[in-house]
Amino acid sequence: MSVDKALFVVEPGYAPPSHHATESGERFYQRVIRVAKGLFRAQGTRTTIYGLEHLPREGGALIAANHTGWFDFIFAGMGPHINGRRLVRFMAKKEVFELPVIGWLMRSMHHVPVDRSAGAASIDDAVAFLQAGELVGIFPEGTISRSFELADFKTGGARIAQRAGVPLIPCAIWGSQRLWTKDLPRRMGRSKTPVIVRYGAPVPTEGTPEEVTARLKEAIAELLDASRAEYSDTFGPFEPGEKWMPQSLGGGAPTLEEAEAIYQREKQARAEKKKNR
Repeated sequence: MSVDKALFVVEPGYAPPSHHATESGERFYQRVIRVAKGLFRAQGTRTTIYGLEHLPREGGALIAANHTGWFDFIFAGMGPHINGRRLVRFMAKKEVFELPVIGWLMRSMHHVPVDRSAGAASIDDAVAFLQAGELVGIFPEGTISRSFELADFKTGGARIAQRAGVPLIPCAIWGSQRLWTKDLPRRMGRSKTPVIVRYGAPVPTEGTPEEVTARLKEAIAELLDASRAEYSDTFGPFEPGEKWMPQSLGGGAPTLEEAEAIYQREKQARAEKKKNR
């Protein structure tokens, strides 16, 4: 077995393990991943991946990642897939599962719907998957960060990992927002956009959910800082004011405060639309 060097860059000496006994045989999800790889190959997207040694080859674990683009589900799941053809069941808002085509895809891949008005049930579902030996993915920010900085983290990830008794693995994704994100033009052609994904050592889950969440955010921030520095050194320099860059790095994205204000306006608009149906 070998890593597809046209799509991925991994650390020297990494040897992929044998395919997972059951997950590698889940035909539909594996077929979807092949389609995603085909898309990235056509786009010339090459993903550099670090920290594969932190991903379990057997058993459950919760992977918690930052969220800057619509393809983050795919990028966060690529490490486990390289590492034995493992699959990640991502938590996503239940409204996605109600969409005609996307909802069918999500259900067919056994992702986990999240009902924000009844969060406890969603936690129960995720815990059940994890205790059954599955990998589950979560975005603790709850939505795409328009600022491309780390927004406030919800405590759900910490609570799930604590209840399930599984490793809580931090993950930082950088560059995916250049492909497809909120408010910016999509770059679906052959843009050859690079992406960096970093997985870190499991975060200790002792203490209150708030304490665990703070440790998780700090761990992801460290991974993200390393990826941003490498991205700039390897693929830059970039023009000042780039919309996909945070203001802290000289970019033109909204600040955290501005992004939160936009989110609140959208949330209010959705609530009014639902009320008027």
